Amino acid sequence: METRRLGRTGRDVGVVGLGAWQLGADWGAVDEGDALAVLQAAVDGGVTFIDTADVYGDGRSERLVGQVLKSRDGLTVATKMGRRVEQVPENYTLENFRAWNDRSRQNLGVDSIDLVQLHCPPTPVYSDDAVFDALDTLVDEGRIAAYGVSVETCAEALTAIARPNVASVQIILNAFRLKPLDEVLPAAREAGVGIIARVPLASGLLSGKYDESTVFGADDHRTYNRRGEAFDVGETFSGVDFGTGLEAVRRLMPWLPAGATMAQFALRWILDQPGVSVVIPGARNPAQVAGNISAATLPPLTEDQLTAVQETYDTLIRPQIHDRW
Repeated sequence: METRRLGRTGRDVGVVGLGAWQLGADWGAVDEGDALAVLQAAVDGGVTFIDTADVYGDGRSERLVGQVLKSRDGLTVATKMGRRVEQVPENYTLENFRAWNDRSRQNLGVDSIDLVQLHCPPTPVYSDDAVFDALDTLVDEGRIAAYGVSVETCAEALTAIARPNVASVQIILNAFRLKPLDEVLPAAREAGVGIIARVPLASGLLSGKYDESTVFGADDHRTYNRRGEAFDVGETFSGVDFGTGLEAVRRLMPWLPAGATMAQFALRWILDQPGVSVVIPGARNPAQVAGNISAATLPPLTEDQLTAVQETYDTLIRPQIHDRW
């Protein structure tokens, strides 16, 4: 698999990683055996970057990733912290960081974590010097090798990129979320900050497998967070109305490369954006893992294909969400 430098971490990672949210919770039940099969298929297929968080299944995802770390070398694991407490800036302290870090290191079974990211904290946190001094302290203490941020908005991303020791920014970037192309990716490239593209398939909308009759389980965020009832609505279908997303996918289907799936086309589009370090699709079974990895072997999209994505976004998606995040 092609590798790229993950910003200021100094690490090279495969361009297609694995997002491990679904192995913890919020996407319907995933059996532990199935979750471990997904992780094994990923690393067997060349994935070297795995993204998790302490809040995914209240540590379950981290513990599952930790089982794989026991037998595999050469992996870069990123976790996130901050969402297990009330979301107020006052909770983002060195004391809490140490406690959260202790728990994550125990879950993962490591002495030092490769990359720890603030998990979409309240916006004022990005402008608080004390927060980033505390993160520097975690690095100095050897608890973490590097730190980054996971953001909701482009404005938050730009504030974080200006911080001298932020190694990476994780942001929603997909064919339904083009705003980061305007300023965030150019600023990250100039600063040497890595870009981790999350929600790459718009919560499955860009897989091309759904239609108006699709029903998601009650324990799936695509049911219970469709209007932002539990967390930022932008995390579910990228904030796009479900019916609008289905229509956009139908318009893109004729542009798929021969033999490629809609999901592979969507992932290839992300990989073609200058400044992207790694994309982190999730997967519920080894077949989905293999399909995601195969996107890295597709040739770059043509100008006509890229134009089709842009025009579909401008016509259907931009009016709904462009100014929101």
